[in-house]
Amino acid sequence: MDEQTNEGGKPLVVGIGGTIGARSSTERALCIALDAAAQQGFATRLFGGADMARLPLYDPRATTRTPDEQAFVEAVRGASAVIIASPGYHGSISGVVKNALDLLEETAKDARPYLADMPVGLIATAYGWQATGSTIAALRSIVHALRGWPTPFAAAINTQVTRFDDDGGASDPAVVEQLRLVGRQVARFAPLAAAMPG
Repeated sequence: MDEQTNEGGKPLVVGIGGTIGARSSTERALCIALDAAAQQGFATRLFGGADMARLPLYDPRATTRTPDEQAFVEAVRGASAVIIASPGYHGSISGVVKNALDLLEETAKDARPYLADMPVGLIATAYGWQATGSTIAALRSIVHALRGWPTPFAAAINTQVTRFDDDGGASDPAVVEQLRLVGRQVARFAPLAAAMPG
């Protein structure tokens, strides 16, 4: 399994999530989880809303890929773990997050295709509880289809009651701890995935 290492040989956790426009609560939540993985000795790479906005709609017949598409695919190829965060839109994940994940079809013929054998942390944010559950369920199904391993704990955040700030925190300390747990779990399981026979 080829894993990318950065910053003095550290394994990489890639974060995927956010919304187009201003830095969203989803992206802020993802950053808290990535920071927890970094505290466990991992390098991190964020593909937030602005990054995903630059990805064209996935066309499986395209013969070339843009530099942004190439950078995204190469980062995931080299990752030891991934964290995906999506807002709950109409009961499921957002289109920009799904479009980014669709682009992983580029890895179909790799020695390690898609998210095979990787731990994948999941975060859903929504304005109300109902969409958080269905969005987490959708993310789990997608990760299974991509051959990844959703970590046991997934963070479901109701942004109607929890507010994120510009300093990397949130109004509810329990939510911050849940997000940190997502980051710690992907860090904990990544060495186990690396030890699996190819």
